[in-house]
Amino acid sequence: MKFPEHGGNTYKFKVKLDFSANINPLGMPESVKKAAVEAIESSNFYPDPDCTDLRRKLSIYERIPMENIVCGNGASDLIYRVIAALQPKNALICAPTFSEYRKALIQNGCKVVEHKLSRDNYFSVTSEFADKITPKTDMIILCSPNNPNGEVITPYTMSIIIDKCIHTNTLLVCDESFMDLVVGGGKYTVKRMINSNIIIIKAFTKTYAMAGLRLGYALFGDAEIALKVRNTGQFWSVSIPALAAGVAAADEFAYVRISRKIIDRERRFLMEKLTEMGLMVYPSRANFLLFRCELPLDKLLLKKGILIRNCSNFSGIEKDHYRIAVRTHKENIMLLEAIERILHV
Repeated sequence: MKFPEHGGNTYKFKVKLDFSANINPLGMPESVKKAAVEAIESSNFYPDPDCTDLRRKLSIYERIPMENIVCGNGASDLIYRVIAALQPKNALICAPTFSEYRKALIQNGCKVVEHKLSRDNYFSVTSEFADKITPKTDMIILCSPNNPNGEVITPYTMSIIIDKCIHTNTLLVCDESFMDLVVGGGKYTVKRMINSNIIIIKAFTKTYAMAGLRLGYALFGDAEIALKVRNTGQFWSVSIPALAAGVAAADEFAYVRISRKIIDRERRFLMEKLTEMGLMVYPSRANFLLFRCELPLDKLLLKKGILIRNCSNFSGIEKDHYRIAVRTHKENIMLLEAIERILHV
């Protein structure tokens, strides 16, 4: 059985519980649903190509000028648009990490160098990454928290990488799609160190459980680069319902705070129980966990209607690694009970 390249493919399999997609387990806020539904009435018109209302709201929320913000059809859309607009010739990425970075770079004719992260160091990004950046490196792409292991890049390590990028005039693209769900994430965001060489990718998809609506945005240290990216790609990149949902989501401060606390508690619970079962679990601050199991756990769980992410197609990772999302306590118990039954057959 061939498993998909990404999580969330519940259309291909008969699934009762989906632990393969890293979506906020609290579900979409009611205000966001309401805004999206009401916006259907206006969908006979074209959406605002400049996403003016949403960018204005995000400017206040992120404390970044409007002209330095670009909205898109999810984080993946923005990754492709950034690369298409800036056309890097040589890029540096990590392995393992989100596969779309490499795919987008190669599709645009870029030579890609992978820095292999050490399993002994739990696949964490360290200052060794900075040693691989040269004057020929046009762009680096990092993910914090990284997918699939869920660990953030420390401010110390990031500062070393940023200093090296300044020295080599290298553009740093940092995907922070999961950062808003990290307790204390404000300490780790690259936004604290943003300069003209930095682009930050963010997504409503994970934080507000809006995967089907498709909405993301990018923060730029340089307004001219932002304009170049805004003018690249499809003209109407964000639908009217997605725009309305994004404006409503930007006011859901309490929802995000509660989500962080619940996810943090449930992640610790899952880590503890999986470790007690004898499985090797990687440290994570995100709303997902990476662990090792010698059994074909994905196939065995699928027989029980539970979908998890097989990580064998991540570059730089062994075939016996799996990723699970942090879900509600009830769902997490159901997953743990299913795994325990499989391990003790």
